[in-house]
Amino acid sequence: MKLRLFAFVLFTLNFNPVQQSKAQLLNDPAAMKTIQKSLDRIYNLEFAEAQKLIDRIEVQYPGHPVSHILDSFVLFWKYLPVKDHKTMSKVYVQHLNKCLDAVDKKFGKDSKDPEAVFYTMVARGYLAMMYNYNGEMLSAASEGKKAYNAFTEGLKLTNKNPEFYFTSGMYNYYVEVYPEEHPIVKPLLIFFKSGDKELGLRQIEIGTRLGTITKAESCFYLAHIFTKYENKTEKAASFMQKLVDWYPQNPLYAMKYAEALLLAGRFDQAEDKLNMIKKISTGFYPGAYQTFQGLVFEKSLRNDQAAKTCYLASLKLPHDSQYTEEYISIAYAGLARIAHREGDKAKAKAYYKKCLEKAEYRALVAEAKAYK
Repeated sequence: MKLRLFAFVLFTLNFNPVQQSKAQLLNDPAAMKTIQKSLDRIYNLEFAEAQKLIDRIEVQYPGHPVSHILDSFVLFWKYLPVKDHKTMSKVYVQHLNKCLDAVDKKFGKDSKDPEAVFYTMVARGYLAMMYNYNGEMLSAASEGKKAYNAFTEGLKLTNKNPEFYFTSGMYNYYVEVYPEEHPIVKPLLIFFKSGDKELGLRQIEIGTRLGTITKAESCFYLAHIFTKYENKTEKAASFMQKLVDWYPQNPLYAMKYAEALLLAGRFDQAEDKLNMIKKISTGFYPGAYQTFQGLVFEKSLRNDQAAKTCYLASLKLPHDSQYTEEYISIAYAGLARIAHREGDKAKAKAYYKKCLEKAEYRALVAEAKAYK
């Protein structure tokens, strides 16, 4: 069972400053513009420029939680995936804990101030994710519980600030869909507030239009939902296109855009992003590229032997449990289809069995389970 996605999606929410009563940062248009610029630089991997802007915010608002969150976000993207960098992951955790300390100092412990609630939710959410991916499940559960408590307060603020459309939408969707996929967790969710999948989708979509700081995250997760659960790859591609247009230097966005295009059968349009990914020889990108190239050979060029070579190569390369593990299942499904066309049903069944060990995309699970 993959509890990591539950921890990741329900409890990891990006920054969306909201109304506040003590610090006046959000009533300062110039400061808000600086924050937005810093986020744009981070998403586009322009870290030196982002840091200059973050330093400016810290000078204007010393001790404000937002500086620690922005610092942590730089590390999140600079060392993606940060969990794999032991030294930097410790620094990352330190920034999140500093954020919590700053919240307590500025607003008081367990404050219900909207901004305090927000930064507590963000920091504890990311801590839960880090502990979860490191296998520290007790720590992850503790942080997740604290994040949930803050999150339920945030649900009450959806209509007060457009940034909350993202967080509320994520909760409303995932609190319903996750136990559908993993019935074993249903008893754990008995005390969770019920959600509404359709409402959640509408709220996240509103976030893509009205959100300022949450706009990019709304696009990214809505694309993920349409790919993984809703099997609407054209819609996924449309939201990922926005991100690659806004942040052309971000290879993760390019990778996910290429995935959506390929799964939608738009092979020619994916070529440019495939070339971008091909140039990256480190991390999880080579494995992703081989899987994608396998799809091109198999489904567009009708070259099963070349596709098989790519799929097998992908399985030998590193993958990340957060971003590319599904590509392992895509590769196995491709090998299963090829084995079937070669008349080897036993091998096809074996490959689909391997596919199901990793698959979480509903369309892929259905394909594997349907094979007889």
